[in-house]
Amino acid sequence: MQISRFLQGTSRSRHGWLPYLATTLAIGLLTILLLRVGLSFQLANIALLFLLPVLFSAARWGFGPSIYAAAVGVVAFDYFFVPPIFSFSVSDLRYLISFAVFLSVAILTATLALRLRMQVNESRQREADTAALYDLSRQMTARGDLTGILEAIVTHVYGTLRLPAWIALPADGDRMSVSARAGQPPHADGVEETICRWVYVHGNTAGRGTGRYEHTDQIYVPLKTEDVVRGVLVLDVRGQAGALLAERLRLIEAFAGLSAVSIARIQLEKEAHMARLSAESERLRTALLDSISHELRTPLAGIIGSVTGMIENAAMLTDEDRRDLLYTIRDSAMRMNRLVTNLLGMVRLESGMLSLHKRTCDVSDMLGVALRQVQDSLQHRAVEVNLQGDLPPLQVDDVLIEQVLVNILSNAVKYSTDDSRIEIRVAERDGTAVLTVADEGIGIPEGDEDRIFDKFYRAEGAKRIPGTGLGLAICKGIVEAHGGGIAAERRAGRGVRIVIRLPVD
Repeated sequence: MQISRFLQGTSRSRHGWLPYLATTLAIGLLTILLLRVGLSFQLANIALLFLLPVLFSAARWGFGPSIYAAAVGVVAFDYFFVPPIFSFSVSDLRYLISFAVFLSVAILTATLALRLRMQVNESRQREADTAALYDLSRQMTARGDLTGILEAIVTHVYGTLRLPAWIALPADGDRMSVSARAGQPPHADGVEETICRWVYVHGNTAGRGTGRYEHTDQIYVPLKTEDVVRGVLVLDVRGQAGALLAERLRLIEAFAGLSAVSIARIQLEKEAHMARLSAESERLRTALLDSISHELRTPLAGIIGSVTGMIENAAMLTDEDRRDLLYTIRDSAMRMNRLVTNLLGMVRLESGMLSLHKRTCDVSDMLGVALRQVQDSLQHRAVEVNLQGDLPPLQVDDVLIEQVLVNILSNAVKYSTDDSRIEIRVAERDGTAVLTVADEGIGIPEGDEDRIFDKFYRAEGAKRIPGTGLGLAICKGIVEAHGGGIAAERRAGRGVRIVIRLPVD
């Protein structure tokens, strides 16, 4: 693109007669100087000196002033230096050939100088265009949202071309909606939806200077990547010359191509994110169905079997048999209750509906409630509780924290033997309540300390033990919602240590 030509034309119109006046003064001063010191020069050397204003005019102001300098130089050379001097007559006709050669050399020199100047200006303009494209690319790379990218595009296009700009994207149905604008008041809308929709559908440029919809003062450029049109870039080009518009079209199309790539990147990232969410949702649904079908079926089978035995063999059952069956029913019901509680808790965490109802709570009270809920499953396990004497109260949701403790204690019971020991320690360190639950169970593989808090994760050695893999994931979500943290540590001998940290208000 050669925007420099436009700048040249603007410069000429702005200066008017000043280049010609300056050229005249320069030739006059050169003539005076040569009259004083240059009469001893040969006429060929004097003629060469008159080429200097021609070169300067061509390099500084362009073709018109340089031709004017050549003509005035010939007149001055003839009048002041060619015999008879101070006369336009020529004593020797050979000087006419010299004048013709001088004009030819002057015009050729002016043309070459002008061409060199144009090449320099074009190189500078290409460099400026490249810098503008790089700057736009850098700005769009730094933006991660579609709105920010659109605003960066129209702002940069308006700042570079000084043309009001809009970007229209497809909306509901067949409509095109302006999503970003620059260079116009917010209420001004220079987009014709009919043309915009045609450009979006056909993927071709339209508007003034394109051969399509010439009546409009705008130019509509499709934001196209390969065969997909992402939107339409609209520029208000009223008052722009046709030649200038043709020169600017290349840069406009470059802006449009770069913009289309950035918009496509954001849209593809959004589509990929939705695909990941869909895949994750499908995986979650499948895992939930598998867990429910397996985990609920087992306690239901226990309840149904116990109740059926009590009904069909009521006369044959002793009091001890009935008590055992009732214990089986209660344990199965509690197992179902924990499963349903975990499932509902995970749904609340995943949907962002988990709300905290904090109040002042004593750690020992919450721990006592949790121990009572798992008391029947402890059987012959020894539980050692060590509480710091001056432990301050916590501002927490006691129901949720009790659920965390129940889940952790249930895991400690589930993965340990009947004669093992469970250690519970609570202490305050630097404004943080640290609660530790350590068991002597099967432990976890090295490197899985963080993975056990992932949804549905089951260690290789734990897969033969019933479970959904949701308990610790829910614990992590609840603890982090309180501004705390939870971690798992492998014990030196056997078992796992779960460490919960909650801030002390």
